[in-house]
Amino acid sequence: MPIERLEKLFNPRRIAVVGASEGTATMGEAVMRHLVQGGFAGEIYPVNEDGANKNAARIMGLPAFPALTAIGTTVDLVAIAAPMAAVPAIVSQCSEIQAAGAVILSTGWTKGSKAHRQAERRVQAISRETGLRIIGPCALGMICTAARLNASLTPHLPAAGRLAFVSQSGAIGAAILDFALRERIGFSHFVSLGAMLDVDFGDMIDYLGSDPHVGSIVMYVENLVRHHNFMSAARSVSRIKPIIALKAGRSRAGAIAAASHTGSLAGEDAVYEAAFQRAGIVRVKTFEELFDTAEILSRKCRFRGSGLAVVTNAGGPGVMAADALSDYGLEPVLLSPDTIRALDEVLPDDWNRGNPIDMLGDATPERYRCVITTLSQAREVQALLIMLAPQTLVDGEAVARTIADQCHEHGKPVIASWLGGRDADQGREILNQAGIATFDTPERAVRAFMNLYRHSRGIEMLQQLPSRSSARIQVDPQIAGHWIEAALHTPSGRMTLDEANALLAAYGIPVIPTRIARSADAAAALAQEIGYPVVMKILSRDILHKSDVGGVQRDLGSEAAVRDGFTSMLDRAAMAAPHARIDGVALQPMITAPECELIMGAKMDPDFGPVILFGMGGILAELLNDRAIALPPLNRLLAGQLMEGTRVDRFLKGYRGQLPADRDQIAEILIRISQLVTDFPQIAELDINPLMVKNGRPLAVDARIIVKPTSQKAPLHLSVSPYPAQYESRLELPELGELRIRPIRPEDAELLLELFKTLSPRSVYYRFFSPMKEMSTAMLARFTQIDYDREIALAAIHEVESHEKIVGVARVILQHNLRDSEFSVLIGDPWHGMGIGAHLLATCIDIARDRGFGSIWGMVLAENRGMLAMGRKLNFKIKGSAHSGEFELRLDLTTSRQPRSQLATPA
Repeated sequence: MPIERLEKLFNPRRIAVVGASEGTATMGEAVMRHLVQGGFAGEIYPVNEDGANKNAARIMGLPAFPALTAIGTTVDLVAIAAPMAAVPAIVSQCSEIQAAGAVILSTGWTKGSKAHRQAERRVQAISRETGLRIIGPCALGMICTAARLNASLTPHLPAAGRLAFVSQSGAIGAAILDFALRERIGFSHFVSLGAMLDVDFGDMIDYLGSDPHVGSIVMYVENLVRHHNFMSAARSVSRIKPIIALKAGRSRAGAIAAASHTGSLAGEDAVYEAAFQRAGIVRVKTFEELFDTAEILSRKCRFRGSGLAVVTNAGGPGVMAADALSDYGLEPVLLSPDTIRALDEVLPDDWNRGNPIDMLGDATPERYRCVITTLSQAREVQALLIMLAPQTLVDGEAVARTIADQCHEHGKPVIASWLGGRDADQGREILNQAGIATFDTPERAVRAFMNLYRHSRGIEMLQQLPSRSSARIQVDPQIAGHWIEAALHTPSGRMTLDEANALLAAYGIPVIPTRIARSADAAAALAQEIGYPVVMKILSRDILHKSDVGGVQRDLGSEAAVRDGFTSMLDRAAMAAPHARIDGVALQPMITAPECELIMGAKMDPDFGPVILFGMGGILAELLNDRAIALPPLNRLLAGQLMEGTRVDRFLKGYRGQLPADRDQIAEILIRISQLVTDFPQIAELDINPLMVKNGRPLAVDARIIVKPTSQKAPLHLSVSPYPAQYESRLELPELGELRIRPIRPEDAELLLELFKTLSPRSVYYRFFSPMKEMSTAMLARFTQIDYDREIALAAIHEVESHEKIVGVARVILQHNLRDSEFSVLIGDPWHGMGIGAHLLATCIDIARDRGFGSIWGMVLAENRGMLAMGRKLNFKIKGSAHSGEFELRLDLTTSRQPRSQLATPA
């Protein structure tokens, strides 16, 4: 759906209010009053079915109309406050007058009723057919302070600011706005989404992310729709603007009916946690925390490091702040000797000479000023928490005024904690007016600081660069597909152990040798071949947890033990599960004294698609609950971060004399599981438990896999788009021989840096429009960590003696309207003039056209004759002049068609 229409909703020139009234306590009267009192400068058209009557011809001094179609001009935004039964017809009129969109405040549908479902389907159909954007129904409304727009049921237009708030709940939104008035928090936008028939959180993130007036986004979320679009939008915007979310319903059990350990461990809330982390969203867990984060975000605070200095006039609050930091695994920054010497000059001789900095109970405003000045100059200090506890000898208001006057003189963020009750209110008011985030306890101040620090750390993690050692894994999807198809034809969809092992082996996952016996004689013979001791396991697709029915026997060391074990195991299983079909037993060599037992698995979440689980395994997996979850696809870096989210990873790294495990191989198994569930949406649940680590090497000892039929096609079941291997091809050039054309991967950062080193200063200037001597880590991450939903980035790879070299790159990036796109081309100087750039860009254009992009454009410097010639060759329209110094190249993909290159062949 077009994002640009949202611009007309939040910055409208003309607004119609359907259900408008005057003198009666109705939603229509409230919306009219709030629009007028808020100072909206555009045209307002009250619409009421009595508008043709003389008594209702004017509402609040404005001419009223009996219907939208009677207005006689185009309206940007329609606020609908009419009875719910009339909403579908009104929405139809909105499309007739070519409105950009509507906010539906109406309530009254009985959720789940036939009338409710029919009305929703009608409204959604109109929206999809016409492009009309719908906010609501059951929405509190929308506010844009820059436009003085208050099309909501809340009476007060908040102060202007750079914080946008998006809420699914109108009540939570109203509470936030009321709190903001008291704390003098400014907003750029407020949006109550209501039932989200059309506009949802992903749409709002896309729109707010492109608005230069928005500095950060805070959300109250109850549930999401269009999860793939949400993830794509959030991953794009969170890198440039903090996104903070309170997700309600954390205690709901999302895996009550789960049949495997993975299913029970990967509940709904854990999946949301993993999704937010992958998207770069900071999650808060309480309403109070959401308030506090909104407060600190509104104050232009950006925390780039953990170096927090705590300034206090009492020891107790300083200890409380240090303890709160410790709960997050941090400590107050260690002050340098130079900083301590500078503080010695301004503090009493008996100060504590550490951080927290206790200035003692008689601290004066001047002492505060001197300490803050000193800390603002200290390199190790990246943020200040300034606290004041009520003391007889301290004038809290005077201290607050001193801080308010001083805090903007340096660039380091400041937060404050003014302890106490009524006596501290005036000091808090002074600090609030000065734009300093102020809290009544040290713990709340530290928590708010940590939320912003978590955002900066999360972005750093998203921008980490994987090593080149992450080679493309080799798998056999044909064999895997055979075993999955066979399991789909069984009543339960559950694989037996030997079938599950065969599937895992097809994807290169190391599994323990397993032999199947259907009689005691066969079991004894196989045990002799395997070698004693052995493990015996019941074989039945109707028994998922073998231990529950006595279906596992370990350390069988003789033929007699195997024969007796076979008979007794089948007898126990028959008693415990009389209706289960028993297919025999599985025999495996006994792994004695493993260093560690792990669990790995995957579960198909109904909303986010497959999720990957890793943690401590064995029969205590659910009890210990040491696990972490991530969304596929995974690379080596993401797999490593998943492992680091568990306590057992400390053991794998080598703990108290224990030799470290082969973490690289464990990470590769996670990547292979990720690839398996990416390729096969039929996999509903997958457990490898335990995955034993012996002599540092991992080995899958037991596996459970459940498959279910699905209409989804890979990779559309994922919430994060995987590497698009379908765009790989090969190009033959007379000068170089064969080039491999493929999408860029995160592991290509090193190769891209090598390409940059081949560029002359002129080539750098042509591409980046400015001189640049090196590419930063952030730039390398930006150019290699591709959102394949929104960007096409192709590299030309030349392979010489197994060494890869990128010789050129072309990319097409969707703009914020999600329709138009911008292109760029970069070819290393040694390979100019070979046609590589034209081929790469032509291929990108073909892909963009197939994916429904509207147009492609780019700016080219006048002296860049080679790029201009390429543009003419590819039928771009060229505007501008050499006099202006730049040319705009634009190609309309909806009308033009450039023949596909005949040089390339599929990979």
